[in-house]
Amino acid sequence: MESTADYTCAFCGEVNTTFVDLSAGLSQTYIEDCQVCCRPNQLYITVDDVSLDIQINTDYLE
Repeated sequence: MESTADYTCAFCGEVNTTFVDLSAGLSQTYIEDCQVCCRPNQLYITVDDVSLDIQINTDYLE
């Protein structure tokens, strides 16, 4: 099951939308390039097991 969620680019501060595969677990980490500045972001995804709300934190990837 897929869902979408927004995250803020750690480099340029622009909001991006990404797909999150809920079947991959409640805690996920992966790299995605910003849709605006094309720089890589480390995404830390947490899914609430009851409400399925998605929280994404980002970090620089050098």
